[in-house]
Amino acid sequence: MQKPLLYTYRRCPYAMRARMGLLVAGIDFDAHEVLLPVKPPEMLTRSPKGSVPVMLLPDGTVLEQSWDIMRWALNQDATRNWWEPAQLIENLDWLARNDGVFKHHLDRYKYPERYNETDRDGHRENALTAFLRPLNSRLEQSSFLGGSEPCATDLALFPFVRQFAAVEPDWFELLQLPALQAWLAYWLSSPLFLQCMHKLPGQTTVPFPSLGH
Repeated sequence: MQKPLLYTYRRCPYAMRARMGLLVAGIDFDAHEVLLPVKPPEMLTRSPKGSVPVMLLPDGTVLEQSWDIMRWALNQDATRNWWEPAQLIENLDWLARNDGVFKHHLDRYKYPERYNETDRDGHRENALTAFLRPLNSRLEQSSFLGGSEPCATDLALFPFVRQFAAVEPDWFELLQLPALQAWLAYWLSSPLFLQCMHKLPGQTTVPFPSLGH
């Protein structure tokens, strides 16, 4: 039986989001690690936008957005309810804030040269004020955005918070964000994240190892 095929890039937070969703759902899938300067023609034919992740399903359906890939994967798994808590209005708002205002400031903080940005520290502070401090306050109420157990929203936000923390890790550790820092540490040390970051050969389609292998 043909398996789903994921076009991915190891360090892309959107692709991490998709891989984590597929792994926790126990989906057996193939992966093609894209080398960004030389994107595979077959991926561009299926998805002219040219960015990862892109998933080709066995029936020929193409999913071009990480959240859509997560939705498809997590709805295949009846053993654990990752998806439904993520549909709460509050959690959909966290997703929108992550992919909107936080991503805007994160990019300009992490890559100021790409944006001819002169106020890098301003974007760092705006990311804290608009997103990270409120997220810390939310996580003081429960360990995860899903409550006592994580949900798809936790998976969706984690790669971006990780990216922010990694820019200046010593500075980030000194912030008074204990709930957020504990949440981040949980995911960074999780078998799920370690498996998600499995290194693949470039420009080759191979089976992606399942969680626990």
